[in-house]
Amino acid sequence: MPDEATARLLDRFLAGLRPLAPVALWAHGSLAGGDYQEGRSDLDLVAVLKDPLRLGAVRELVRLHRRLRAGEPLAARLHCSYLTPRTAADAGRSYVTWAHDGPMRRPVTPVTRRELHAFGRVLHGVPPADLLPAVPERELRAFVVRDQKEFWRPAVDRPRLWKRDVWVDLGTVTFARATVTLRDGRLISKREALDLLPGLGAPAEVVDDIRRRRYGQGTPTAPGWTRLRAGLTRDFLGPAIDGLVAAYEGSTRA
Repeated sequence: MPDEATARLLDRFLAGLRPLAPVALWAHGSLAGGDYQEGRSDLDLVAVLKDPLRLGAVRELVRLHRRLRAGEPLAARLHCSYLTPRTAADAGRSYVTWAHDGPMRRPVTPVTRRELHAFGRVLHGVPPADLLPAVPERELRAFVVRDQKEFWRPAVDRPRLWKRDVWVDLGTVTFARATVTLRDGRLISKREALDLLPGLGAPAEVVDDIRRRRYGQGTPTAPGWTRLRAGLTRDFLGPAIDGLVAAYEGSTRA
């Protein structure tokens, strides 16, 4: 069960959605997978609304998120994509999404769809299997390789990004999770990914840094650590991603 502040936010969010007739509200990510850390983890949600999202409905959603942001500290971490029963099956479609304090359009990826099928948490309405087709193994693997090659590998070559906690955390953890998905066909939690990273060659001090911030464990960092951490992370991820893509790209082609 989520902690009190998270449960209150989810209750308020669902109440705010009711005028838009939600068919379902699902959680994926840490909240669904059992690795949720209140105040540190994002709240990753998918809502299915009865009617098409016309401009008036989008404006109402923006007002809802801003109201929550003004009164609920955890609302800054609430991300939600908005589907309809007619559009939910389209994995190539970009959906209206609230994330990082603003509206945008982005897809509900094969990884998210597989999470929803495997361990998605139903907060309201029908289960994911009622509206989302299963994700074929080849589609999942192809997406994971493409994400590593086309998003994360170019990002490694942008040094300024890696001075930020979020890039270090997501870049390393996503690489470990991608490795396990391609190697074993499994989805793993962030905690499991952190446990695996040293064995994949990740610098122990970087893994310790992530663990300390996410779980309150590990040792304090020294002055100048942010710059050093950026270099260590990039030196690890560049060759590691290149090797992963080389090993699996051919197997994902039709």
